[in-house]
Amino acid sequence: MAAWLRSVLDWLKSLFFTREMELALIGLQNAGKTSLVTVLTSGQFQEDMIPTVGFNMRKVTKGGVTLKCWDLGGQTRFRSMWERYCRGVQAIVYVVDSADLDSLDAAKEELHALLVKPSLAGIPLLVLGNKNDLPEALSVNELISRLELKMIQDRETSVYSMSCRTQANLDVVLRWLQAHAK
Repeated sequence: MAAWLRSVLDWLKSLFFTREMELALIGLQNAGKTSLVTVLTSGQFQEDMIPTVGFNMRKVTKGGVTLKCWDLGGQTRFRSMWERYCRGVQAIVYVVDSADLDSLDAAKEELHALLVKPSLAGIPLLVLGNKNDLPEALSVNELISRLELKMIQDRETSVYSMSCRTQANLDVVLRWLQAHAK
């Protein structure tokens, strides 16, 4: 009964109040950052995405939460911008191609180099292992190990396996984002 009443109250609040969340989507090129934003905004997966040059900002409202998404380019020349766009956000979303085993060491190095920046201390981190529909994709536990995520102690860190193509676990990602919106 209490859970039902809470869901009714949450629904009523969503009719009259929207919360906002600003987040930075970062990760190496071809990890699926723009695909994630496209799926969130349109509900459709596009097979051939053009790589993001610099950054894009898109807003999407889901479940009473307006997400302001900074989709940052993952090419080497744009990685120096990541810190600037991560400052002051409510969450850093780090997207990893969990099936590209050759890029995981670079993904780990870039993530850890970014997280030591004092201006980003305490910002929650959501790591998404994208492309879990591919047979060679790593599990959540394998991602945690390969990216050395247990070493991260100064912030809340969550990890999910997902697929933009099949939209597997997209609901879990949205619930996490909604729970962290202010």
